[in-house]
Amino acid sequence: MIENPKSARVKRVAALARKKDRLAAGRFLVEGPQAVRELLAHRPDLAETVYATTGTEAWQHEVDRLASEHGVPIERVTDPVLAAMAETVHPQGVLAVARVEAVPLAEALGGARLVAVLHEVRDPGNAGTVLRAADAAGADAVVFSGDCVDPWHPKVVRSTTGSLFHLPVALADSLEDAAGAARAAGLAVIAADVRGDELSPAERALTAPVAWVFGNEARGLGEADRALADRALRLPIYGRAESLNLAVAASVCLYTTAFAQRG
Repeated sequence: MIENPKSARVKRVAALARKKDRLAAGRFLVEGPQAVRELLAHRPDLAETVYATTGTEAWQHEVDRLASEHGVPIERVTDPVLAAMAETVHPQGVLAVARVEAVPLAEALGGARLVAVLHEVRDPGNAGTVLRAADAAGADAVVFSGDCVDPWHPKVVRSTTGSLFHLPVALADSLEDAAGAARAAGLAVIAADVRGDELSPAERALTAPVAWVFGNEARGLGEADRALADRALRLPIYGRAESLNLAVAASVCLYTTAFAQRG
């Protein structure tokens, strides 16, 4: 039982909430029963240690079983220790430390039919929700491009509710790199942009392999970024809303494409 919330080990785990410490350690935090279960069920090779309080919660037996099956050590901790480790204000009794892994861009896109590219998306909640929507829509990969929030930010990880461990996640230094790799893999590059053509369910371009590019929440995509795409499409606004949240718009685009490709 780890009981001292001020111990060096606890501080090392807590430091993973900061990007520079994540990059230096090559590790990140996975908080909450759902995310830890998905880590252990789908990517146990990335799991380094699970930290859990003692109790009778329904998730504990399953987490213990999965960790034991895959040889992942479980450390029991007190509530104050878990609170000191966690990034959240009210942790849910369990977190894990996992290894950072970005799949090489060409490998992630090889054979893909549906890909989400997040370019300079800064809000971790948006990024995580888009990744979750991509997973739900059956996408083959998600790419984080340019000066984007990193996929291992604690809020991104929580927002994916485990989808981070279901599909390849790749990094691209620039949108030019991401678009070039997508074309090399046989995908059309389509920018989600308010200045594009109106997207309709009958859009024939969506039946082919597609990499959707979603830009920054405030600025969208710049002129040079749009020029890298084969085409730009926008969602129609039928009501009086000024616009759609990035994650909502991305979800619609991804699902419309999934319907077209599976229809």
